[in-house]
Amino acid sequence: MTRAVYSLLWWLALPALPLRLWWRGRKERGYRERIGERFGRYAVDVARPAGRVLWIHAVSLGETRAALPLIERAERARPDLRILLTHMTATGREAGRALYGTRVTQAWLPYDVPFAVRRFIAHFKPDAGVLMETELWPNIAAQCARRGIPLFLVNARLSPRSASRYERVAALARTMLASLAGISAQTRDDAKRLSALGAHDVAVAGNLKFDIDVPAALTEWGGRLRQRIGAARAVWIAASTRDGEEALLLDALAAHPNALPPATVTIIVPRHPQRFDAVADLLKTRGIAFVRRSADVAVPPDVSVVLGDSLGELPGYYAAADVAFVGGSLLPLGGQNLIEAIAVGVPTLVGPHTFNFAEASARAIEAGAAIRVPDAKTLVATAGELLRNAGDRAAMRARARAFHDAHRGAADRLWAWLAPRLP
Repeated sequence: MTRAVYSLLWWLALPALPLRLWWRGRKERGYRERIGERFGRYAVDVARPAGRVLWIHAVSLGETRAALPLIERAERARPDLRILLTHMTATGREAGRALYGTRVTQAWLPYDVPFAVRRFIAHFKPDAGVLMETELWPNIAAQCARRGIPLFLVNARLSPRSASRYERVAALARTMLASLAGISAQTRDDAKRLSALGAHDVAVAGNLKFDIDVPAALTEWGGRLRQRIGAARAVWIAASTRDGEEALLLDALAAHPNALPPATVTIIVPRHPQRFDAVADLLKTRGIAFVRRSADVAVPPDVSVVLGDSLGELPGYYAAADVAFVGGSLLPLGGQNLIEAIAVGVPTLVGPHTFNFAEASARAIEAGAAIRVPDAKTLVATAGELLRNAGDRAAMRARARAFHDAHRGAADRLWAWLAPRLP
């Protein structure tokens, strides 16, 4: 595929995009805010910051959190820089507001249509751009190259599955990657796959997510949540679950009612906020009594499920739990970020599908900081075994903290590579 064909496909999709935003805004109102920005039109209150502008694109929630160590490092080293932070998802933008407040200028990144990209660059005039993880946009890359704006891909990861998809559009991918000013990958394997697709100046700095510190306020909140649940009750969490995983989990719990210790509380935190109500309906349909986190009430003794229907509090949920399962991994979805659970020190379980975090998962399992389970039945059984054995949990907590500490430092390595390349 050439970039001309790629752009044509975007042009054909344009009429449907506002409708799609409006539809998604039914459950996440953020999608209905500032729709003009998606097409490169910015209101007067979203002006270009004065001075040098470092533009960082963090598409969604995970990338927005991962950008924190980089932004803090840049602010310390280069106080002259002003940060422009862009997103594509409502959860990402909301997380950006919560994490950074007025320290950064926030905006939607426009769709990758030439006219919208040109407007975006003309409005903000960034001195340099940073794309987090696997955000690759051909027209944005081409416009930055044309205008002499160095554009970097950092904390980059590329699974074998994603690499094979890019190989199907090899001409487009090679041109796009070759136009970047440099790439900092998470692992050597990521760097090899990116280089094979045509990238140059590829460094390996590690994963920024290991450098994210758990806020003390969230740890304290987790302690209060545990008190509302009941300090004497065993607690485990199924975190960042995806569509279909909650049903598998509830099926396994129903089929093996004695797998968990008596009075155990299960916390279920869906990955996407638009699914909070869907999971609540699933629990109601099955006749399972539950308490919503948003109700902010004590958990009655006869209630064994808490629905985590809040954003930005996941480390607090982990801090309240004795054992954690990280979702997106029971089904072939690639898994979600297990580093957050390990950073808290909670014994961590993952399913068979973790290709989005392949190296972090493999190394955590090798270090004894995490355990892989093949299915929901084994997940429930393994969680029950850990909940019954305080010694095993203590050993996993110690290994998790040691593993996490050993992999920190990516922000310093990334900045040492990036800083000399910035204007």
